[in-house]
Amino acid sequence: MAQDVKEETLESIAHDTNPLTNDNAKNEENDNEEDRDEGEAQQTADNSTNKGSRIGRDDPFEFGKRNLTEQSDVWDHNAWDNIEWGEEQIEQANERIAEQKKNPVSDYDKGLYNGNPARYWDIFYKNNKENFFKDRKWLQIEFPILYSSTRKDAGPVTIFEIGCGAGNTFFPILNQNENKDLKIYAADFAPKAVDLVKESPNFNPEFGSACVWDLADPNGNLPEGMEPHSVDIAVMIFVFSALAPNQWDQAMENLHKIMKPGGKILFREYSFGDMAQLRFKKNRILDDNFYVRGDGTRVYFFTEEELRTIFTKNNYFIEHKIAIDRRLLVNRKRKLKMYRCWIQAMFEASPE
Repeated sequence: MAQDVKEETLESIAHDTNPLTNDNAKNEENDNEEDRDEGEAQQTADNSTNKGSRIGRDDPFEFGKRNLTEQSDVWDHNAWDNIEWGEEQIEQANERIAEQKKNPVSDYDKGLYNGNPARYWDIFYKNNKENFFKDRKWLQIEFPILYSSTRKDAGPVTIFEIGCGAGNTFFPILNQNENKDLKIYAADFAPKAVDLVKESPNFNPEFGSACVWDLADPNGNLPEGMEPHSVDIAVMIFVFSALAPNQWDQAMENLHKIMKPGGKILFREYSFGDMAQLRFKKNRILDDNFYVRGDGTRVYFFTEEELRTIFTKNNYFIEHKIAIDRRLLVNRKRKLKMYRCWIQAMFEASPE
């Protein structure tokens, strides 16, 4: 591929981001919002076209069906599913990441961002309380076990949304619930997020509760009001990426403490090579595949093998399924191609 064509392709998947200063952080607030919610918005739109044929199926990873078979059709729709990367795309991604590594976050700034990450998320929720992400309506398609638990005859079930934010999983489940024996917990390490959940008119303390809790709490404390090994289903949607790699082992230990043997962990995160990773530039990379956004919040991009190792290496959890969800989003007006990659998984807590 000619160099100028390669650069043009890279520009289509990576927006310029500037060094960390107060002014730049303020200017990038809109970009930070896009990184977090555009994938969910797109997934909701794409899945709605397949909802009739897919909802309620046992297999939670039946991704979208709009496949690009002819390159000449690429501009016919704004999104395509199940996109396979070629060698050129992999090479371009690796080159982009190599450039990022030449200008990492300074050691001083690393200390700030890694020292109290909850603070930056708390500020984020305070600043954006009127502009939160949409409810994750796609969950009932990708993870039907969540909604089968809300049926009238489902029996006792305990669901726990870890990293609840504004309750984007918590409230859709709670609002649909017909199961008098359902318990649903929500927790976040940002106090403002928990306040938003509790202050919502949809909050129902009869079935739900919310508290401040850090998944990677070094003291191993359990969430308020939760008994050990009491959770049937834990939901981890775009939460694990906020942890630093040196927090993963503690997080797994804490997660194992709350899960029933055989309990399910439903997981979705950013995957290595996602557009949101490749758009970072100078002074954003904290460590391999680990970045800080303009507002100080952190994000990690996972590989399949890495995620498998994290969950299974201490025999806390058994892999049920892991899959990469690759999408091609296109801007038909500007003729831009944007590649999104998410990793989705289900794990099962090992017997004690």
